[in-house]
Amino acid sequence: MTINTPLATDDQTVAAQALQGSLTDLLDLSLNAKQAHWTVVGPLFRSLHQELDELASLSRDFADRLAERSAAIGRAPDGRPGTITATSGLSALPAGWIKDSDVRGLMTTSMAVLISRMRQRVEDTSTADPVTQDLLINLTGELERQHWMLQAQSSY
Repeated sequence: MTINTPLATDDQTVAAQALQGSLTDLLDLSLNAKQAHWTVVGPLFRSLHQELDELASLSRDFADRLAERSAAIGRAPDGRPGTITATSGLSALPAGWIKDSDVRGLMTTSMAVLISRMRQRVEDTSTADPVTQDLLINLTGELERQHWMLQAQSSY
């Protein structure tokens, strides 16, 4: 099957690569956020529990937008578990219960890595596909807001 797009083949490739990389990173972030949501323990349990749920939801919502953008430009998105495991740039969480301060640190670090990767993708798509770039800019802004909120809990 072929989905037609106004993008030149090279621009389509650049945009599709940025979208696919962002998709796998976001799906991984949503899974890690949910895992941490279920296993966080400590005095900050309630606030982190809620914040991690919001982060998982945000990640899934944006992952859906990214996958649909990829399809719209004629490239099939790949969100299969094996693809996420093989290509995500995020670190895995440890098994078992995770202390609230450790969850904050792990998630803050993961988000910093993801934001850096997203900013590169924003730059990569600047001339190839401004529509994809706009989506990535909006996502990066939301990730930076969530990153700030996680950091603010421990920066007093």
